[in-house]
Amino acid sequence: MTDAPRKPTKAELAAAVTKTVPDLLAPELRVLFCGINPGLYTSAVGHHFARPGNRFWPALHGAGFTPRLFSPWDEHELLPLGYGITNMVARTTATAAELSAEEYVAGGERLRRVVQQYRPRVVAFMGIGAFRTAFGKPKAVLGLQPETLGTTALWALPSPSGLNANHQLGDLIALLRELRVWVEASS
Repeated sequence: MTDAPRKPTKAELAAAVTKTVPDLLAPELRVLFCGINPGLYTSAVGHHFARPGNRFWPALHGAGFTPRLFSPWDEHELLPLGYGITNMVARTTATAAELSAEEYVAGGERLRRVVQQYRPRVVAFMGIGAFRTAFGKPKAVLGLQPETLGTTALWALPSPSGLNANHQLGDLIALLRELRVWVEASS
């Protein structure tokens, strides 16, 4: 595991609003994890799901996707395993509540283009609310969706943000484990 660099300063966090975090993509991934959008901390350090308290990395490991607990600074090690990361909306905000419905819809359109180009087996949305808004599916439930993007399956999951009190780490692990089992069975 790579050691994390120092914590960003208040000035660096404030300046992060003008930054984005590059996608982690390769053709024909097994799973493309799709976050909602980068937060200030994530953009300040330039790595996905980087804010302390975000449960993405522990849940990913707990569900068996990674051989050890990765840190955000290890994200490049996902590609050889067949996993990538993108965001629904590229714009950095302090919280996802700052995003508009129009931004989600535009992000869904961008994601369609990404899926068409890279052809992942499944897109796992790490935020069911973002999925519902972006794709006009207000009644979507967690798990495998009946719709696809071309041949790419869609899977909705809760946000791993520490601000999401509705789902704890154990819940996220169990839900991600269901995804992993499905991906392995559909290989």
